[in-house]
Amino acid sequence: MNHVTPPLALALLLLALTGCGGGGGRQTLTVFADTSLTGTFGSLGKAFEAAHPGVAVRFDFGGSPALARRIVRGAPADLFAAAGPAAMRGSGAPAPRVFARDSLRIAVPVGNPAHVTGLKDLAAPGVRVALCASPAPCGEGARTALAAAAVTVTPVAREQDAAKALARVRRGEADAALVYRTDIKAAAGTVEGVDFPEAAKAVEDYLIATVPGTERLALTREFVDLVLSNEGRRVLADAGFTPVTG
Repeated sequence: MNHVTPPLALALLLLALTGCGGGGGRQTLTVFADTSLTGTFGSLGKAFEAAHPGVAVRFDFGGSPALARRIVRGAPADLFAAAGPAAMRGSGAPAPRVFARDSLRIAVPVGNPAHVTGLKDLAAPGVRVALCASPAPCGEGARTALAAAAVTVTPVAREQDAAKALARVRRGEADAALVYRTDIKAAAGTVEGVDFPEAAKAVEDYLIATVPGTERLALTREFVDLVLSNEGRRVLADAGFTPVTG
């Protein structure tokens, strides 16, 4: 997830799409985005700035539900990229577009010492499991997947987000954690991932929308175009997302 596509290629794509070369006063495009998009959007933001010399892209990363609440309370934002439709609905941003999807995996320590092969193993005696708490997307996804498998798990911890659940696994405080594919890819080398069929029941959509009231409509549309472009999809795929077009 921290993979960065060279900004030059993305910048050239943007120049071709927009014909922008700068000029005018300095502008700031403020993008609220889910924490899991930090690496991908960071790369896209640098490319966007390279293609728009008069524009600075400022990111505010955090949990999608918390970002949605801040938008409703009037926090200054031009674009919102959320994990899950519930957070997007909560923000009040209209006409969101799905641009990527993510699916759950079981994160285990390197070598998988507890021999976890599927969700049923998470309920085995002695297996310590870290889950995300609701309303975090990984918490809601875990609840859906476990219900689909008819598995009941008593976790040793319910963490605020995937990073904290993964930290439990890395420190040896948990034998497994239910997080998303991109979370495990971002932590490559420190944890391993185990696939399971019920993950298909808990796929997470990522949506992006212009925040009502923004004065930078043209810039928001161009940034969305970049996210949906071939280069944007490549950056997302490199991070482990499944890009969505349209």
